[in-house]
Amino acid sequence: MKNSCIGKIQTHYPKLSEKEKKIANYILETPDKIIHRTINEVAEELNLADATVFRFCKRIGYKGYQAMKIALASEMTTPFISSHEEIIHGDNEKTILEKVFKSNIRTIEHTFQVNENETILRAVELLSNANRVEFYGIGGSAVIALDAYYKFIQTGMKASATLDSHFQLMSASQLTKEDVAVVISHTGTNKDTLNILNTARESGAKTIGITSVAKSPIGQKVDVALYTSSDETEYRSESLASRIAQLSLIDALSVNLMVLNKKVLMKEDI
Repeated sequence: MKNSCIGKIQTHYPKLSEKEKKIANYILETPDKIIHRTINEVAEELNLADATVFRFCKRIGYKGYQAMKIALASEMTTPFISSHEEIIHGDNEKTILEKVFKSNIRTIEHTFQVNENETILRAVELLSNANRVEFYGIGGSAVIALDAYYKFIQTGMKASATLDSHFQLMSASQLTKEDVAVVISHTGTNKDTLNILNTARESGAKTIGITSVAKSPIGQKVDVALYTSSDETEYRSESLASRIAQLSLIDALSVNLMVLNKKVLMKEDI
């Protein structure tokens, strides 16, 4: 399954120029407008040159504006979650089980699509070179941070996580340039989490963010941003589905580190 147009925009967002982010915001906020407008109309509305819009399309992986429009139109006619997978009143237990599992599978698949190999590599490099890794999250994200701590101490790394936001803030203030702070937030806008991120940055620590919104404050401020992608349905909140993807990303990072450590140990034994 190919990366979606929206997914590509989210993935490239942190690396876009200010003009390119202006185009990205326009598409993310009003995708229905794009498919009915020419490149000239979009450029005029955003007060940009046609060439800037064209370069943006190339930047996110399309041959040009028309190719991007076709991809976006296809996404809008093929929703992320099929209507056959939405839980409705009257579904029996087995049907609900099937729909929940299929939804979770789609969430993981789409999260896999929106995270490029280069970004994962950068995250693994930061973590492997860290003196210690601190995981931060508020509310539901705090549970994910604790799970990450449990996984990472199994890799042999110095890791820590705590549920209390005040302790998290104190911890972030004591980080150094040799440390890495992993900040987890579904929306990327939680004020307490953002305060912790800013404190970690001021301490000189490298930062990794796990969020679902590319243009959120957290998504833009971290050194490396990893994204989750999920849809909200009547009986399942988007933030809940996102936790499955967050756990999968953390699991992938910890396994990468274990494989990397094993390679190092094998070289030392030679």
